Amino acid sequence: MAVSSPLLSMDGITKSFGGVKVLHGATLDIAPAEVMALVGQNGAGKSTMIKILNGAHSHDGGTITFGGEPWQAGSPQQAQRQGVSTIFQELNLIGYRSVAENIYLGREPKRGGLFIDWKAMNAGARELLARFDVNIDVTQPLGGFPTAIQQMVAIARAVSFKARLVIMDEPTSSLDEAEVAVLLRTIRQLKGDGVSVLFVTHKLDELYAVCDRVTIMRDGRTVAVSAMHAMPKLTLVTTMLGKALAEVMAGPTAAERDEAPSRREKLLDVRSLAVGRRVTDATLSIDKGEIVGLAGLLGSGRTETARAIFAADRRAKGEIAFGGANTDFRSPAEAIKAGMGFCSEDRKVEGIIPDMSVADNLTLALMPALSRSGRFDLAEQRRIVERFIKEIGIKCSSPDQKIRELSGGNQQKVLLARWLCMNPKLLILDEPTRGIDVGAKAEILNLIRRFSADGLGVLVISSELEEIIEAATRVFVLRDGLSVAELRPPDINEDSIMAAMAHGASPAAEEVGTPDHGRPGHA
Repeated sequence: MAVSSPLLSMDGITKSFGGVKVLHGATLDIAPAEVMALVGQNGAGKSTMIKILNGAHSHDGGTITFGGEPWQAGSPQQAQRQGVSTIFQELNLIGYRSVAENIYLGREPKRGGLFIDWKAMNAGARELLARFDVNIDVTQPLGGFPTAIQQMVAIARAVSFKARLVIMDEPTSSLDEAEVAVLLRTIRQLKGDGVSVLFVTHKLDELYAVCDRVTIMRDGRTVAVSAMHAMPKLTLVTTMLGKALAEVMAGPTAAERDEAPSRREKLLDVRSLAVGRRVTDATLSIDKGEIVGLAGLLGSGRTETARAIFAADRRAKGEIAFGGANTDFRSPAEAIKAGMGFCSEDRKVEGIIPDMSVADNLTLALMPALSRSGRFDLAEQRRIVERFIKEIGIKCSSPDQKIRELSGGNQQKVLLARWLCMNPKLLILDEPTRGIDVGAKAEILNLIRRFSADGLGVLVISSELEEIIEAATRVFVLRDGLSVAELRPPDINEDSIMAAMAHGASPAAEEVGTPDHGRPGHA
């Protein structure tokens, strides 16, 4: 489905890395003032196409035209000057600089051609952010603001260029529902102003809300292009996967979900936990072989609770029992030694080491055990790495490949393997499928279930309710730093979880923790 006079045309694009071909004649056409969805599994080639377009990579073969002229950008900065602006999922901002400085970085307004016009720059930043309903002190360091605000600043910076095409790669991954609505409204504004948008997200509802057409990639090829309204969701997903959806979406059986927790052995028991200002009274428990969901709105204290359990942050009060004994771990190293693992929500910053190999990233936590008498056991490392690459299905050219060259889903599998090779008793997963496609997401959820069935306790934190509903046998809900509900089957559903998030409890929920004490949401 080609357009007659496209703004952008990428035709027959090929690209290889280290002898591995990742694009096989891929195509992408975008019309003027069109919102185009670009979808596919992690590793399908979406990010490579975007990086070729924005000048981060060169292409080996094929042609690119933009506005009817041959296109060649040697860098993202050059692409911006030529009318293509990109917002990546992983923020590329400077935390110690002010909000206004980040928006105008490299093109600060000047007085007399010499001195920065701070007044004009701050006023311009405020005006740009107002388009996104963000009202903050733009003179303050960006690093002091939550991730969601930082994401909105990145978006404001990108749209501040007079771009003819704005590429948005997972821009909503750190935004709450209200902020997503603002972003989608902004996309419509851009379209109304004649700007085209290439929109990449794994949240299908967002695609159907705002996109005109969809381009689907699989294994480095463009496999389908369609009007968005003419592509049913099930067809879109199965086209992405190249196989029946039922093959990867099998959830727990009714017997598994209905199994009484009392039949299992308690693994973790958290009571009246307080951490900093965000968490004042969190209570939850996990049994061996159980997957427990921790739900709550952005800012409810989910991550802070998980970090305190793992001893990454000190708790102010409360009790944590692990394996039947009260604990007071002073560091994550002690928690790891006791049998805990933790996958952070930000795999780029707190997970992978980009320039290290898949093998070294996978065995990072295990390295002390692989070193004996000052010698590192390379043969044992290789055996462990090859076992988990095969067992978990990590797609890489070899264990020596740099992890930064892997897709997001495969990077996440490496991080899972990092902890699984330690034979943990408890694995804490904070947004384990953030920014990965529906196929890789289903694979990771199935991996979690598989290892849970072998006795691993799992705590899953996710902003996507469907993910928690699909995976968890119990769900604890946090609201404003308080544990307000514990849900069990058959009451693990969207209505019950959202009611607890909004009001502090749902009709079907068990209240958890200490008595009322005037909690929000209680009469």
